Amino acid sequence: MKILAILISGLLFCSAIFPKQDDELAKSIQRGKMVYSENCISCHMGTGEGVTATFPPLAKSDYLMKTPENAIRAIKFGLIGKVKVNDVDYDNMMPNPGLGNDEVADVMNYIMNSWGNSSEKKMISPKEVEEVKEKK
Repeated sequence: MKILAILISGLLFCSAIFPKQDDELAKSIQRGKMVYSENCISCHMGTGEGVTATFPPLAKSDYLMKTPENAIRAIKFGLIGKVKVNDVDYDNMMPNPGLGNDEVADVMNYIMNSWGNSSEKKMISPKEVEEVKEKK
């Protein structure tokens, strides 16, 4: 009987915690879609495909999914120099869009869950963004 009570308590706890994460992620993705449409869409396109040899794709992007910290850094501080995305070299400049940590987190959650990307419900938080420092 004790085991049954423990199992039921565990299920209730999990159902109270995990849907909140899903709900927060969904809200962040919605906000991130707005940030993307205001700041990123002109270069990376509405489908996240980018522009061949000029602006790297975000759709199915190994750079984004394997090194989210580098992607956060690029969004937070801008990017100058070479990057390799899906085995293609890009050497261009991305200006610092001047976004807050919350906006960077939201747009990361959006692009990490769009166009064939999946964060597997892992959510980037504003605190994680805050901890990413500019490389000198």
